Amino acid sequence: EVQLVESGGGLVQAGGSLRLSCAGSGFPFDDYVIGWFRQAPGKEREGVSCISTKDGSTYSSDPVKGRFTISKGNVKNTVYLQMNALEPEDTALYYCAVGFGYMSWSECVLGGDLEYWGKGNLVAVSS
Repeated sequence: EVQLVESGGGLVQAGGSLRLSCAGSGFPFDDYVIGWFRQAPGKEREGVSCISTKDGSTYSSDPVKGRFTISKGNVKNTVYLQMNALEPEDTALYYCAVGFGYMSWSECVLGGDLEYWGKGNLVAVSS
């Protein structure tokens, strides 16, 4: 059974940093695409960053480009989201999700092709 568990969230002041971890288990394939998403209260889910482990390529959405970095961890099936220069607008529940088929970055950030989702981890940024 594929499972994803997010960790590393919390409360931080504006300008600070956090690193989220997404630990996966039960993956049937070595190559996969993982996306990070967030949902703020009263807002729709938003795709943040995606990574393909097949070639290491990454994508970040415009609101976080230059501040957030997605990377593959040394531990198998672990992906990180390093978040720097955090802003109050980054406050949200952050989810990771995994898919095992080919998808474009636009498809990844929409999330529809990612088959398994974690339960989320809260990030709160105070001003």
